[in-house]
Amino acid sequence: MTEPLRVLLADDQTLVRTGFRMILNADGVDVVGEAANGAEAVEAVRRSRPDVVLMDVRMPEMDGLEATRRILSGAPGEPRVIILTTFDLDRYVYAALSAGASGFLLKDVTPEHLTAAVRTVRTGDALLAPAITRRLVQRFTRRGGETAALHRDLTTLTPRELEVLGLLARGLSNAELATRLHLAEATVKTHVARILAKLGLRDRVQAVIVAYETGLVSAGAHEAAQLPTEQTPR
Repeated sequence: MTEPLRVLLADDQTLVRTGFRMILNADGVDVVGEAANGAEAVEAVRRSRPDVVLMDVRMPEMDGLEATRRILSGAPGEPRVIILTTFDLDRYVYAALSAGASGFLLKDVTPEHLTAAVRTVRTGDALLAPAITRRLVQRFTRRGGETAALHRDLTTLTPRELEVLGLLARGLSNAELATRLHLAEATVKTHVARILAKLGLRDRVQAVIVAYETGLVSAGAHEAAQLPTEQTPR
């Protein structure tokens, strides 16, 4: 029998936490704790050992970025972290992704998207909403010194793996990659897994960051790509 999904909510707004708790509980997700600031979130993670943390960025005492860094410091059994943000794209979100967060959600997320998101990252996948991800990465990778870069040597990748990484960075899902490259979806998953292993990356989010920081994908090329405006987690 599959263990119930355990989620921790970290947000300084009580109403946000209450709303998310109700949505998750209604879908059979176990909310094992709540935190009103980053320091509380770090302690709550140690105490309750959740599978997924929904982490607000702007909180008192310790913000969500520092909390994410401390939670994802390499300890065994660390949870997956989803950053909660708004349409103005908090300047800290990119750094949180670089620190190991598995993706992000807008605070006006639909109930269906919220529950799908926490289930997606629990399985080890990253949460990518291309319309938002590409804007965020484009905005911050061009600002030197603001964030810790994920420098990686792409020479270890084969030409096919470079092609897959470039398309992945444009927001294509595995199914869309398979269609574009005329490959089986299982083959695409193998390519993605090898890319992550060779570059020492946690997930697809960090792969997107690396593709931009190494210049494999440029902002202009990305804007020219035909992408959906939003994507349900896969």
